[in-house]
Amino acid sequence: MTAEAGTRLRADARRNRDQIMAAAKEVFAELGPDVPMEEIARRAGVGVGTLYRRFPDREALIRAVAQENFGAVLDDARAATAEEPTAWDALVRLMRRSRDLRLSVRLAVLSPSAWAAMRDDPQIRQLRDGIMAALDDLVRAAQAEGVLRDDVGPGDVAALVSLLLRRVPADSDATAELIAERALVVILDGLRADPGSPLPGRPVTIRDLGD
Repeated sequence: MTAEAGTRLRADARRNRDQIMAAAKEVFAELGPDVPMEEIARRAGVGVGTLYRRFPDREALIRAVAQENFGAVLDDARAATAEEPTAWDALVRLMRRSRDLRLSVRLAVLSPSAWAAMRDDPQIRQLRDGIMAALDDLVRAAQAEGVLRDDVGPGDVAALVSLLLRRVPADSDATAELIAERALVVILDGLRADPGSPLPGRPVTIRDLGD
């Protein structure tokens, strides 16, 4: 094999992997991590054999997606905390840029099977714990500012983000995005300290979401 052919094969392999990762993120966020591997291959535009050469099983693909996704969310959370003037602004920014955050919640909180595939990976656990700690810090700081209602916990916020994963019937992707954006505004208004109706029970903590 010539050097040029080897370079081309490596470029093709990278392109295939990138396409598979992008498709997996999209499908996992939309349908959950238990979707058939054939659907991921179809959306990636590659054969099932190519997918399995890159990722030998579903668990390997979930771990790869989680490592990349959790890292992006943690970077976003840290950047928002450093760059925004208030903790509330940082929290709003993080929730508005919530495609990656939604997928993280889906994988780490809503899908026991996905978390079972990831929980023994030290890099994923470290990133997941970092995200949850950053969210906890933002929630507490926004409450100290008097903007975020004091009867919610970071688990409540994560659960509310997860609600945005539910795709409602719509006539186009643009309409679906509009619906999600409107729902997010309603959620943010509900999180504000004033006005607000009393919530039942107690704030939901990160521990309540499971380990």
